[in-house]
Amino acid sequence: MTRPMTLRLAIAQLNPTLGDVDANLARARKARAEAAGEGAELLVFGELFLSGYPPEDLVLKPAFQDACRAALESFAQDTADGGPAVLIGLPYVENGALYNAVALLDGGVVQAVRFKVDLPNYGVFDEKRVFEPGPLPGPMTIRGIRVGVPICEDIWGEDVVECLAETGAELVVVPNGSPYSRNKSDERLSIAVSRVTEAGLPLVYVNQVGGQDELVFDGASFALEADCSLSCQLPAFVECVVTTTWERGPDGWTCTDAPKAVIEEGERADYAACVLGLRDYVEKNRFPGVVLGLSGGIDSALCAAMAVDALGPERVHCVMLPYRYTSSASLEDAQACAHALGVRYDVVPIATGVEGIEAALADLFAGTERGVTEENVQSRVRGTILMSISNKFGAMVVTTGNKSEMSVGYATLYGDMNGGFNPIKDLYKMEVYRASALRNAWKPAGALGPDGEVIPRRIIEKAPTAELRENQTDQDSLPPYEVLDAILFHLVEGEGRVSDLVAQGHDEATVRKIERLLYLAEYKRRQAAPGVKVTRRGFGRDRRYPIVNRFRDTGGKPFAPDQGLYRSQGASARVDLDF
Repeated sequence: MTRPMTLRLAIAQLNPTLGDVDANLARARKARAEAAGEGAELLVFGELFLSGYPPEDLVLKPAFQDACRAALESFAQDTADGGPAVLIGLPYVENGALYNAVALLDGGVVQAVRFKVDLPNYGVFDEKRVFEPGPLPGPMTIRGIRVGVPICEDIWGEDVVECLAETGAELVVVPNGSPYSRNKSDERLSIAVSRVTEAGLPLVYVNQVGGQDELVFDGASFALEADCSLSCQLPAFVECVVTTTWERGPDGWTCTDAPKAVIEEGERADYAACVLGLRDYVEKNRFPGVVLGLSGGIDSALCAAMAVDALGPERVHCVMLPYRYTSSASLEDAQACAHALGVRYDVVPIATGVEGIEAALADLFAGTERGVTEENVQSRVRGTILMSISNKFGAMVVTTGNKSEMSVGYATLYGDMNGGFNPIKDLYKMEVYRASALRNAWKPAGALGPDGEVIPRRIIEKAPTAELRENQTDQDSLPPYEVLDAILFHLVEGEGRVSDLVAQGHDEATVRKIERLLYLAEYKRRQAAPGVKVTRRGFGRDRRYPIVNRFRDTGGKPFAPDQGLYRSQGASARVDLDF
């Protein structure tokens, strides 16, 4: 048999909808038609494309497994037309075990199936909960070419790619469901370079794109030559089907024709992820649009801008909910922001609601001092009004609390925490400021909002305040956000010690106060709306703390175990018991 000297390989960087197997199959068929039109011989999809990823416990339902398998067999029959072969992922049951699988479809049949070996069980991943690990795989033969197909996590260790290289793979193609987090693209590239260096084989990395609950998949698929040089780079946060050309030479396969897009990085990537995550949450849950409270502050202004970029101004409804403590500047700023964004803007005063609740509680509260309870009534009335608008007209409420506030509980349950989704949930306050300034100078590709300044400068420059009492600012009860964010980053992202923060120059009493607030607010975070993950330790999937928790860091030095108290065999030694 003559060995092929060229390969037209199409990358399907697409946005599946979890659970909508029919729609995912239809999108796969459309992609195959596109690839066929480009002369592709092989089309590769991301991880678990037919089901959507991550399917969580849905994948345990036999009816769902059956739907995915039926879609696979129907798609396999399509390949009898002589068009491109297909590599596509799905949950796959064999001998009573459920696997994360990829199937090769060609010639009208399922030619081969491979199972994921390394199941991630950290951070946002729980695959060991639902899948069985597969055996070390050998390569698939695809139209005369031996192709290794590790699945996502399989390339984060050495064993799977090493096995594929030793068993004759000529090219490595990796279907992925790799979610976005800050600087993740650099980490992926580093891992891929390591595997290519070890195996001496070129590698094609195919990632999905789109939002799924808290996760955003950024795409940014790429290919590396055997010498680790970058031969292909697809854009981030964008769906596309791209056909690349590979040629066999004396030293193996080389990519001779492929695009090299420039991908967003840093704060631009964070902003694009927040917009995509919000858009897909609204679209995939079939909401007609969104509604949010526009207070004249920076958090709600940024959320409004993201909503308009995601959905367009005609699907965003902003509501100002003033009370006696709302300043004229806030009224002016909210109106200016709404005008700049081009959204519907209504003003609904809350005095009647607040005073009605206070009147109802007057006898019960007689003889007590006014305080936080009365302040929270304002927030809860606002939340009730927004939820009522949502219930009446169907738009989803966008909640607008940032990560700094969510960390320390500077938010009101059943008040400003009301809502279905929060695009800035994983952005600290100072990052909110930077993102707002960024949006006034730039917007991501595909954004539906207007160019130019959409968040008035005064919103960015004024002191933050909840305006629940006269002359209130956030710094009445919190340290400056520059200080707060630095402490929180150490405690949340780094799980750091109090003593380390004190050594860095932070006031010990302030650090202890923030640590205490962080622990106490866990019960609030458990009841918070989901929101886009952009950092390494987003609240929810990434960081799972108990609500009942009396531990507090004493601030002492790291504990040094007394080795004299331990027997010489150590904790890992085998103990033989004779009975």
